[in-house]
Amino acid sequence: MDAMRSAAGEMKRGRFQAGDIVELVSSMRFAISLLAIIAISSMIGTVMPQNAPMPNYVDQFGPFWFEIFRHLGLYAVYSAWWFLLILVFLITSTALCITRNGPKMLRDMRSWRENVREESLRNFHHKATWTSALARPALAQQSMARLRDAGYQIKLVDKPHGTLLAAKKGAFNKLGYIFAHSAIIIILVGGMLDSDLPIRLQQWFMGKTPFAGNGVIAQIPAQHRLSLNNPTFRGNTEIPEGGNSAVAIIPQATGVLIQDLPFTIELKKFHIDFYSTGMPKLFASDVVVHDHQTGKSFPATIEVNKPLIYQGVAVYQSSFGDGGSKLTLTGFPMTGVDASPFALTGVVNGSTPLKRGADQYSVEWSGFRPFNVENMGGGDARAVKQGASLNEQLSASLDKHSGSAAKNANNKDLKNVGPSIQYKLRDSTGQAREYQNYMQPVTIDGGQVYLTGMRASEAEAFRFLRIPADDEHSVRDWMRLRAALADPALRANAAARYARQAIPPGASAAALALSQQLQESTERTLAIFAGDGKGDGGLAAVARFIEAIKVPQDEQTKAANIFMKMLDGSLWHLWQAAREQAGLAALAPSEAHAKFLQLSMLALSDSVLYGAPVYLQLDQFDEVKASVLQVTRSPGKKVVYLGCLLLVLGVFSMFYIRERRLWIWIADNADGGSDGLMAMSTQRKTLDFEGEFTDMSAKLAQSA
Repeated sequence: MDAMRSAAGEMKRGRFQAGDIVELVSSMRFAISLLAIIAISSMIGTVMPQNAPMPNYVDQFGPFWFEIFRHLGLYAVYSAWWFLLILVFLITSTALCITRNGPKMLRDMRSWRENVREESLRNFHHKATWTSALARPALAQQSMARLRDAGYQIKLVDKPHGTLLAAKKGAFNKLGYIFAHSAIIIILVGGMLDSDLPIRLQQWFMGKTPFAGNGVIAQIPAQHRLSLNNPTFRGNTEIPEGGNSAVAIIPQATGVLIQDLPFTIELKKFHIDFYSTGMPKLFASDVVVHDHQTGKSFPATIEVNKPLIYQGVAVYQSSFGDGGSKLTLTGFPMTGVDASPFALTGVVNGSTPLKRGADQYSVEWSGFRPFNVENMGGGDARAVKQGASLNEQLSASLDKHSGSAAKNANNKDLKNVGPSIQYKLRDSTGQAREYQNYMQPVTIDGGQVYLTGMRASEAEAFRFLRIPADDEHSVRDWMRLRAALADPALRANAAARYARQAIPPGASAAALALSQQLQESTERTLAIFAGDGKGDGGLAAVARFIEAIKVPQDEQTKAANIFMKMLDGSLWHLWQAAREQAGLAALAPSEAHAKFLQLSMLALSDSVLYGAPVYLQLDQFDEVKASVLQVTRSPGKKVVYLGCLLLVLGVFSMFYIRERRLWIWIADNADGGSDGLMAMSTQRKTLDFEGEFTDMSAKLAQSA
């Protein structure tokens, strides 16, 4: 007997625990908690780029946080197992809520609540009584007619001592609750149908894996491809003009999946229009679609917000890119004493081998843009910022002598600065830096400069070196000056010229001795500025030298001015010596040449951080446009639309349809007439309800 009691107790506790779990899961606080987690996850998924290459995350967060975020699935939040589990819990919670409360609401909606008694009606807050000369049946019929006229549904119930009229209006208000909660389930199911869940299931149970290598798309093995029967996908395809594609690329965390399409898209022509500032205004693709099953073809135009929909697949105009533009460039050495240019060609999305001395490089052409709209006042474009205190004094001294090119440009206007190329220069060890070079000079701070940007990784912003344009609007004079600065013989020649210029003819022996000292000091200053073959020159090297010779703090500004004056004068003579070596005529001093020399000094100082043995200048290009199309199959879209419709109906029903219940108790009185008692209730007592109660009381008590 005790064992039976124990077993019964265990069963009772088990039922109690199961009931508690069901009550918790179906409660509003549980659903709100899930919605809060989904909202936070959505914010993370919005702020953090999704499905980007893993090296990008390593560069952005570092190895430690990269591993933590990877285990949490933050790089693909919306397809992470925990996010999908939360959606399943939310669907379950909402379904249990409907299961628990829906039948009660439906029963209450159909119920007339006719079991109410006269005494309970008299306890209502909203009640009214009246006396009528009509007999009870006649008063009941009159009241029923007036209630129908007010939009009420009525049920007449005969009672032992009277007649009860049970009336209701707005009972469909409770359907709003069911519609709204059902809409949540439908929207979530539709969202999961259009999510990565079907693709994840194929990866988990059908052996599909992302492809992480390189190769021809047609030769990628089947385990990396999704079939035509894949129920949902969202991928991109980039098609150059004259090319075609029959697949979509679906990015994954560790590679890509190839989605085969039931048709081939052939790009005939890509159209793009620009605003006067050079910003894109409209782009569209003229395509021909070739059906694989029927063999039929038809033309179509795909524009932004005007997709092509065929065989359940929607093709959207996403963006545009380069389809393999052909580039013709001139290369200039950035190291050593050689300033001889050389020719180079390339194709965007391809690579070109480059050999400099014993070193082998590869130029990987990653982009070409025919238009670039830039805010020319958007910050300092210098490749290096002279940040130490003495460096700031040197920069200030340069401002005093010849004006600074490091000031911010006017940022009032956005300007189209012309074409640009982007490429990576990779050495034999696999290390690469990325560069962005503009084809045309731009005017900054009153001087024309060629901008060439550099960054060590994609997570960084480009830092720009400003190479001044010469009288021929080219970089050749600056390149000659750079090579001359690296040549000790030319530096000595320039120092001697500067020293001779400083001493007038017929000077005394003491003055000549001073001239020799000035020449030696100038030659040393040029050597320090050039880095003396160590690659660490520039204004920063001059500043370190001044600090190394222990110039007193109050004398450092004066020393900086002396060094800057020697640099300014000797670089002019170095420039002329370089031109003479190239067989060119010497230049006469002018304001324009002084500006060029000022910009050259800054560019030479910054060039030690450029990090490339060559500078590549774009000369000509043959642009080949490419259209980037987004290809989707979204079976859940219509499901989500249905859910949204139900949600609108549900919210409207709950907030704008008010349920009212009204009862009238009619009893005979001693005068041969009848007495009426009316009671009225609603879920939300508002001013409108108060007015309706007053009107109904007056209308029902009114004599026929």
